[in-house]
Amino acid sequence: MDSDNDIIESDNFVAFFFWEMAEQIERENMLKKNDVIEVEIVDLSHDGAGIAKAEGLVFFVENALPSEKILMRVLKVNKKIGFGKVEEFLRTSDQRNENLDMAYLRTGIADLGHLSYPSQLAFKRKQVKDSLYKIAGLSNVEVSPILGMEQPLGYRNKAQVPVRRVNGQLETGFFRKNSHDLLPIEDFYIQDPVIDQVILFTRDLLRRFDLKPYDEQEKTGLIRNLVVRRGHYSGEIMVILVTTRPKIFRVEQLIEQLIKQFPEIVSVMQNINDQPGNAIFGKDWRTLYGQDYITDQMLGNDFQIAAPAFYQVNTEMAEKLYQTAIDFAELIEDDVVIDAYSGIGTIGLSVAKHVKEVYGVEVIPEAVENSQKNASINGIINAHYVCDTAENAMKNWLKEGIQPTAILVDPPRKGLTDSFIKASAQTGADRIAYISCNVATMARDIKLYQELGYELKKVQPMDLFPQTHHVEAVSLLVKRS
Repeated sequence: MDSDNDIIESDNFVAFFFWEMAEQIERENMLKKNDVIEVEIVDLSHDGAGIAKAEGLVFFVENALPSEKILMRVLKVNKKIGFGKVEEFLRTSDQRNENLDMAYLRTGIADLGHLSYPSQLAFKRKQVKDSLYKIAGLSNVEVSPILGMEQPLGYRNKAQVPVRRVNGQLETGFFRKNSHDLLPIEDFYIQDPVIDQVILFTRDLLRRFDLKPYDEQEKTGLIRNLVVRRGHYSGEIMVILVTTRPKIFRVEQLIEQLIKQFPEIVSVMQNINDQPGNAIFGKDWRTLYGQDYITDQMLGNDFQIAAPAFYQVNTEMAEKLYQTAIDFAELIEDDVVIDAYSGIGTIGLSVAKHVKEVYGVEVIPEAVENSQKNASINGIINAHYVCDTAENAMKNWLKEGIQPTAILVDPPRKGLTDSFIKASAQTGADRIAYISCNVATMARDIKLYQELGYELKKVQPMDLFPQTHHVEAVSLLVKRS
């Protein structure tokens, strides 16, 4: 070699050669789709998938529990994570529920149903504690033992079921996870058994009258979804037919047969949704029979529930959830309470008789109308409801000089907006009871509340959705002196 440049180029070539060889060896050693390896499940993800580690990757495996040893087939591999499925169990957990129909796991109806119920409760409490620590930086807050159900099956008071053609026949059931392939199901396991009966009877009527199920690919057919609500205490039933167009052939005869079989049906509604996508309801509602609501009771009050209105699907546990929030807030006669994301008024009207004033806000017009009617039905004159976003209503109430002493919030899964949190903190309310259906966004919101002068005092996890990975919690935030 005649120069230093020649030496450098030679060294670079050798380094590149060995780098290429190392890359090739690494590629050859990396796991590929359909490889089968032995792994041990070390944990559960937030949504109930088993977690295994192999070849420097973290794998998520459906229907696998901690301490189980399995042969895992690799389904997909990314740079850092992979997905697998159980090919064979080599060792099973003593916490496994062996009697679960696998259809409930494949569809996500009961994605924790393979785990014993006491272990489900322990898992959910850990989710709450982990979220508070990892997201809000809190490790010393009191997280009470989770409240569960004595009978954690058949609790849902509402069903939303797709209608499709499977093997040439109209079927009702549920989509397989991550797909729109319908898996026919007759017993939904966690739904009110009467609701299951109504769905099956309606399915048979749709077949008898030859009403065409919706075809997503061809954008043809009439019946997209069946939605059924049933009052937990009243037993009143509402059936909703979600269709692609207004006209339903022989609908009067169909309704006649339904009412004959189920006299508890007080409402048959039609919703017209001709748009592609995953939204169940369109904007056009029609009453085909009876009234446009059902009634039920919660915490001693009567409630009208409209077809599109939010109402907790587990009435038994919702009463405990709301009562916990009320107890946390320690309400007294002189309190002025804001009920944000008020739905049909279930929380606000439950406290109205014990406080000075209640101001509620909800974005769904039908729910606001329900809440106003519900106040009248129960003889409550100190509860005031507006149709608006929570953040706009809060700003308007501030401008009007309304000074709440307590705030009750029950936001959707995405949690509260920064603008709502800041506006609610500006009110100087002494206490904020936060009802959450997503503990990750709750922890995020609590972190901001802390920065704005509030302190998290205690948290009560609740199991409103047994057999699933979802967990609810009530938190109490108190303004620092």
